[in-house]
Amino acid sequence: MLSCHCHNDLGLAVANSLSAIESGARQAECTINGIGERAGNAAMEEIVMALLTRKDHYKIATRIDPTKIYPASRMVSTLTGLVVQRNKAIVGENAFAHEAGIHQDGILKKRETYEIMDPASIGIPKTSLVLGKHSGRHAFRERVTFLGYTLTDAQIESAF
Repeated sequence: MLSCHCHNDLGLAVANSLSAIESGARQAECTINGIGERAGNAAMEEIVMALLTRKDHYKIATRIDPTKIYPASRMVSTLTGLVVQRNKAIVGENAFAHEAGIHQDGILKKRETYEIMDPASIGIPKTSLVLGKHSGRHAFRERVTFLGYTLTDAQIESAF
């Protein structure tokens, strides 16, 4: 069996691992959250989700249950004391968070517009719509409704 073991010194460990898989490797040595010496190793969550999300291209399956990815990432972070950066692909706090109004509107209308993966597929209950200065009325109305309030359009406009 061909195997690959990629370090992330140039930020290419996942890309190199996927290239090795395309070239016949059937074992990719990787780590949760990409932890490892120096710049780390190929991130397991990124490899698994690339293979799953683009299965039409790679035509390779794993035996990894993707719904366990996020909980495993959090457990590894807690046990090692290594914080996952907010903008890390797949498991970062911002990976499924949207503050920009246009993104929020798109997510509320058709999630696939801005998310190529369903957060539930990796063990995150749902997308996070962050209310902030860039949020739009659609997300604001959604949050008000979620909190149990029924407001008229005029009240929404005034509160917004």
